[in-house]
Amino acid sequence: MPQAEHSPAAAPEQQSDLGRLQRALESGTAMQVAALVRSLHPAEIAELLESLPPAQRAIVWDLVDEEDEGDVLLELNDEVRASILERMDAEDVVAATEGMSLDDLADFVADLPEAVTRQVLRSLSEQDKERLQKVLAYPEDSAGGLMDPDTISVRPDVSLEVVLRYLRILGEIPDRTDAIWVVDRNDRFLGTLYLARLVSREPQATVSQVMDRELKPIPYDRSASEVAREFSNRDLLSAPVVDAEGRLIGQITIDDVVDVIEDQAEHDFLSMAGLDEEDDMFAPVITSAQRRTIWLAVNLATAFVAAAVVGLFEATLQQVVVLAVLMPVVASMGGIAGSQTLTLMIRGMAMGRVQGANARWLLRKEVAVGILNGLAWALVVAGITVAFFGTWEVGLVIAAAIAINLVVAALAGFAVPLLLKKLRIDPALAGSVVLTTITDVVGFMSFLGLGTLFLT
Repeated sequence: MPQAEHSPAAAPEQQSDLGRLQRALESGTAMQVAALVRSLHPAEIAELLESLPPAQRAIVWDLVDEEDEGDVLLELNDEVRASILERMDAEDVVAATEGMSLDDLADFVADLPEAVTRQVLRSLSEQDKERLQKVLAYPEDSAGGLMDPDTISVRPDVSLEVVLRYLRILGEIPDRTDAIWVVDRNDRFLGTLYLARLVSREPQATVSQVMDRELKPIPYDRSASEVAREFSNRDLLSAPVVDAEGRLIGQITIDDVVDVIEDQAEHDFLSMAGLDEEDDMFAPVITSAQRRTIWLAVNLATAFVAAAVVGLFEATLQQVVVLAVLMPVVASMGGIAGSQTLTLMIRGMAMGRVQGANARWLLRKEVAVGILNGLAWALVVAGITVAFFGTWEVGLVIAAAIAINLVVAALAGFAVPLLLKKLRIDPALAGSVVLTTITDVVGFMSFLGLGTLFLT
């Protein structure tokens, strides 16, 4: 679902808009609030709505111009949009969908109640209804789900003059169109006619003489992340989408891809804390608490696993109290080292840079880094331990434990995301919990185990 586009340069202005809006709401000057809201772009209005508590959000939404309601709804995250749609009549929802492109409309109706969806479909022409249903048949996170079926195509044997006359007859072209797709009589994709070439070449030239044959179409079942990567790698503004037989069925434009990239970045960031990018940060306390309970419970369970390992060495800790003081150092060093590898792996997997062909090389590299860091920091920690506690025996034990834990952390940081992906579990969501458990258990086990062998 498209989200509001944000940039560092816009942040101060957005904060200023929010501050002015808050002051206007507090002072009760409805006319000032209405003037401010109507002076903003729909994406900026959506940003403000997501930044307001529910009561103030309702006031501001009632002041949004009816012509902008559809654009604002498209920019909101799923949960905030759902809360606003609950307050709208079905007729108002249908009115808000007027003028939406079919790819945006497909994302929008997917979140509507069935009765409202039927009303939206009834408001469409038979042609648009059929094309919309085709888009809805594809997964949302695929090229088919991202595409807009509204495209312009021409045959290769016509002249550029004929194409120009055709465009004039149409009167308008789809938003953000930079190219026309060339197809055969069976609608199979052949090439790309860029608008820049269309207006700069001789009108008598044929499409086949000036069209580009290098751009490869995107299969309908390609994942959204792969589509985003292809746009980024090839600096595309738009790309054709084809079915299994190579027939043109739609196009993807850069605005859809920017949304995918933003969603992925936000998902990766929030998943590390077990949160969802579509959650409303102003949701009720009970709702927010329930969502966070799951991962708190998982973390508690893993913490008890680590505590159980420590409990196995209770007698050792009673005899050598300094071990209890130094335990967090071993676990912390392993956790940080493992998180570094884990983050690189998750990012590499998301960008398609981690494949079967290079996995072994990456494993050897991360293990080598773990060994090098393990030895270096083992010496540093050992020296600090001897300096502070005056015991070289404990220094040697913690040095060995640090070296072991950093190597294991590198292995875990590499293997955990790959294993979770095979199990169809989001590595960004569960990876840090699993990794922390491993480094805590291995760190405590190695440190206290070695302490038991050599210090008691």
